[in-house]
Amino acid sequence: YEGRVEPPSVDELVVSTEVYADPADVYELLLDFPRYANYTEYLRAVRTVAGDGGPGTQYALTFAWWEISYTARSEVTGVDPPRRIDWMITKDIDASGCWRVTPSTADREDGPVCEVALEVAFDPKSASPDALDIPRLVSFDWVVRKAIPLIRSEAERVVERAVRDLEGSTRDVHLDVSVDSDRI
Repeated sequence: YEGRVEPPSVDELVVSTEVYADPADVYELLLDFPRYANYTEYLRAVRTVAGDGGPGTQYALTFAWWEISYTARSEVTGVDPPRRIDWMITKDIDASGCWRVTPSTADREDGPVCEVALEVAFDPKSASPDALDIPRLVSFDWVVRKAIPLIRSEAERVVERAVRDLEGSTRDVHLDVSVDSDRI
């Protein structure tokens, strides 16, 4: 009907797994946002703009994909040590997320176990076409359609590589992946 407001088209992704590490150690590693550049194919650098890792800390995240480079701004919006780190992107797209660390009641013989989850929510329709310097003859919509599916594989890669750093070795990591969108 006329005057109807469309609900936002928010896509959500959750990637979680079991980690054989102390929850406090997991939390401290995840709070180190600049380390994330070691975990992903497309994130080239993370620079601290302001803050010490707690609420209000701002980061510049430089991504590069294909012929496109982009620096996003993020901010830590809340922390609940050693259980949760909340963040949001502060320019060019409505996106937010958190890291959740949940201690397990069942420890392994060789140490503690916890679940770590990366949760991401974003509205692709909120992306600003002015944010990217794209090559001529390439549409912004094409770039968005190609980039969105990469979010899932990159989130999986980040979680797997964080587990490797936390445990000090490589193993087959079982990931639980939940998506509420056919675009991811």
